[in-house]
Amino acid sequence: MADEEQETEESSGGKKKMIIFIVLGIVLVAISVGGTIAALKILSPPPPATVEDADAEPEEEIKQEAIYYQLKPKIIVNFNARGRQRYIQADITFLVREQDVVDAIELHMPMIRNTINMIMSGQTYQEVQTAEGKEYMRQQCLLALRENLEVEIGKPGIEQVLFTNLVMQ
Repeated sequence: MADEEQETEESSGGKKKMIIFIVLGIVLVAISVGGTIAALKILSPPPPATVEDADAEPEEEIKQEAIYYQLKPKIIVNFNARGRQRYIQADITFLVREQDVVDAIELHMPMIRNTINMIMSGQTYQEVQTAEGKEYMRQQCLLALRENLEVEIGKPGIEQVLFTNLVMQ
């Protein structure tokens, strides 16, 4: 009888362990599946817009084609560098997207040329010799011209100022 009781205790203890392992396995599988579904929902792109959504939100503005306006004649600026007379000759092109900005550039050309001359003549020869100095001068021209056009036509207008040729002597 003692043997029978021991066998039933061992078999019931083995069954309990088996049930615990099965339940743990099911819980682990459920956590894994739930985590995968949550990750897919977080990382998946938003669903495409429906017709109803298109009515509610305005569409993004499509970028217009680039218009390159070349400044003619070339800009030639002189400045002193260690007591020597130095020159910069620059071919400049503006990247704009609207024809009315081109018209405004042509109308306000004296102001635009003056702004560029003042910025370029204010540079030092040592600064302009480096690529960083040239980029800084280009950025200064862009910001100043945007400010000028903002005052005159109410919008910045110029997207980029491009030095298509830059000669220094």
